[in-house]
Amino acid sequence: MTKEKATKKVKQHTVYKTSDGKRVPGVTTILGVLDKPALKYWANKIGLAGIDMRSYVDEKADIGTCAHYLIESDVKELEPELYEYSQFVVDQAENGYLKWLDWKKNKDFKLIGSEMQLVSEQYRFGGTVDIYAEINGVKTLLDIKTSESGIYPEMKTQVAGGYRLLLEENGYSVDEVLILRVGRDENEGFEIAQIGNWDAHEKVFLLCRELYEALKVAK
Repeated sequence: MTKEKATKKVKQHTVYKTSDGKRVPGVTTILGVLDKPALKYWANKIGLAGIDMRSYVDEKADIGTCAHYLIESDVKELEPELYEYSQFVVDQAENGYLKWLDWKKNKDFKLIGSEMQLVSEQYRFGGTVDIYAEINGVKTLLDIKTSESGIYPEMKTQVAGGYRLLLEENGYSVDEVLILRVGRDENEGFEIAQIGNWDAHEKVFLLCRELYEALKVAK
């Protein structure tokens, strides 16, 4: 059967609104209040290597976006449109995509939703869930990361705190939370993490939500 063409290439900045039309922050924006020591170390390392930070980050962001897009196209059984990406970006993104395919191949994978844009009316925030699927019979929230190294605490809070809250408030049960890191080249590796301590991550996330609002008012 011929696959349909995918119509979306690049993730655009998403605006989340509650039912009363009020704009609310996204999960990633809220977690911006957290200190990220690993990011500071990485930025210092790049600077010391004499690499132009802006062009480096832009290129890595393109590769990460392309890898996400390839994975999204796969789970939705769509044919990706890649003509706007450079060949270098596509080649690098395919490294992560192949790691995804290798992880998925022996699993009973049934997609329920991908790129699900959801809003919490109770806590007034929004977010986009990468993948919600039944994997080997288990309803799973799966987040894809294309970071160079490591799955960090704030990533776990983002997924097990923010995104899980969004799914459950909108009527989707979650039995397992996974983060799958697919490196953008052969040196960036592969990693799968099953996230526990949901209550702790939820508490951290909701405290960040309060702090985000307090800081906005204080400014």
